[in-house]
Amino acid sequence: MSAGPQHSNKRLLLFALGFMLCMLALLAKAINLQVTQKEFLQDQGEARYLREAPIPTMRGEITDRNGEVLAVSTPVDSVWVVPRELLKHPGYIKPLADILEGDAEKLQLTLAERREREFYWLRRRLLPGMADKVRQLDAPGVNFRREYRRFYPDGAVTAHIIGHTGTGDVGLTGLEFMYDDKLTGHPGRKLVINDRLGRHVEEVKLLQPAAPGENLQLTIDRRLQYMAFEELQRAMLEHDAESASLVLMDVNTGEVLAMVNHPSYNPNNLEESRVLQRYNRAITHVSEPGSVIKPIVMLAALQAGVVTPQTVMNIPAGGFNVGGHRITDTHYYGPLTATRVLTKSSNIAMAKIALQLDSGHLYEVLTRFGFGSLTGIVFPGESAGVLRKPERWRELEQATLGYGYGLSATTLQLAQAYSVLANGGLLYRPSLVKTPAEAPASVVDARLTKIITTMLETVVTEAGTGTLAALPMYRVAGKTGTAHIASVNGYSNDYISSFIGYAPVSNPQLVCAVVIHKPRNTEYYGGLVAAPVFSRFMTDALRLLNIAPDNLPADWQARQNLDQQRPAGQAAVSQAVNRAVTDEHKDSPNQTTAAAVAGAMQP
Repeated sequence: MSAGPQHSNKRLLLFALGFMLCMLALLAKAINLQVTQKEFLQDQGEARYLREAPIPTMRGEITDRNGEVLAVSTPVDSVWVVPRELLKHPGYIKPLADILEGDAEKLQLTLAERREREFYWLRRRLLPGMADKVRQLDAPGVNFRREYRRFYPDGAVTAHIIGHTGTGDVGLTGLEFMYDDKLTGHPGRKLVINDRLGRHVEEVKLLQPAAPGENLQLTIDRRLQYMAFEELQRAMLEHDAESASLVLMDVNTGEVLAMVNHPSYNPNNLEESRVLQRYNRAITHVSEPGSVIKPIVMLAALQAGVVTPQTVMNIPAGGFNVGGHRITDTHYYGPLTATRVLTKSSNIAMAKIALQLDSGHLYEVLTRFGFGSLTGIVFPGESAGVLRKPERWRELEQATLGYGYGLSATTLQLAQAYSVLANGGLLYRPSLVKTPAEAPASVVDARLTKIITTMLETVVTEAGTGTLAALPMYRVAGKTGTAHIASVNGYSNDYISSFIGYAPVSNPQLVCAVVIHKPRNTEYYGGLVAAPVFSRFMTDALRLLNIAPDNLPADWQARQNLDQQRPAGQAAVSQAVNRAVTDEHKDSPNQTTAAAVAGAMQP
């Protein structure tokens, strides 16, 4: 009987000993966790709820020369997900896919493949309406992060200059690409506390503040850009053309005031555009210039003493042969002075002049005017054009150079070359971005450019090929061009129509180059297709920039003096009539302004 209590006491002792050993083990574990592994465990715990989150920053604005915004970044929401949380509630997947304009099955598969990830972007930079719908859905595991989306207020009008950005707001084309480092800001960093669904619940510490990108001011005038865009679009529709480019430059600085191409695209909606629409053709595409090169070749001849403006040239009625090729004119003009050669745009005469020149001299003049080399405008994809070394010229090639075949150039290069004629022989590097002015290079004697300018004024008279390029109340110097387009089997029946000119001649301020590719209606001559575009656009541009006329009617000053002697009411009526007459002839540059004023003054 005595063995029972003794056995019980022994079991109780063993139980107590076991309990004490467990307590000691727990105490040891606690000491180990609280002392030995404290820092490690704290780090691990914080890693599960503390996160380093980026602070998005704004990309710099792009503005025109007057501060008008051409590209701006606006805050938008991007949506991300914790895949496993959303997969626990599959009923939300299809509504979410519908809002994001995606496929529900594909989204389900994508989430399943990324089940172990803590973070996955569903869609970056949502439009506000789409973001609101996602937020209202309130799907588990779906979260938002504030980012910035690039917006281009003028859309297609400035697209080829500005370019566009891609994922991460990185510049992909145009000036967005070229000045990406300057425009891109520096994102900040902060410590945040996340809940179990990965949502930010508290900001703990700012690690690095965000720094916005720098702004970029262009030389472009937004108003002129719109006017050029509309005029070029009108010409494209009127002549059923394939493409067209227009460049307007400040003669005395090289600043590009407008640069437009058609067809264009909307950088706010890239999905609806094609790659070919996104090229800035005025800078990246080249073509043989045709007759617009004739003034440069004529200047080379004047410089070499081969001709003077009064030199008379006999033009063969049936043309003449060079290297097995017959060079002809569209009409027989009879004997022509060198001036009239430009007025009538004689290919025969220009070929004869080119053949009289030393090939090295002709090449040097063309290169001095910028042909065959980059303009230095700092734009991605710029083409240098083609101008072969004179050692490789055959007789026929030198002859055809006289009227614009055998070399190729961009619209910008042509505008740059004519600015040299306009400003007295100075070559400015064209610019799209406002920067301190660079000193121009003197490439030719100012005396020669004045002679060429006087000769080019005759082109826009009734006797010339550029009659439709004339401007009311402004003197214009310019040249038409009509060139066949080269193809695999020689030259096709497609044309490039162009007009390049500058005004006002007494004090040149603006040079404008208009190049239209493949007009498919019955008209294709540069004087009929491109010259009217030049006239309409330059008329508006000169007025907008408040550039004084230099070709007022002979009786204009007399009537101004008479107005000063009249009562105030009569003077106001006369001024109103003058304004009405000027506006009436905005689209009719060929009608003599003096005659129009005289008619308006009749009772």
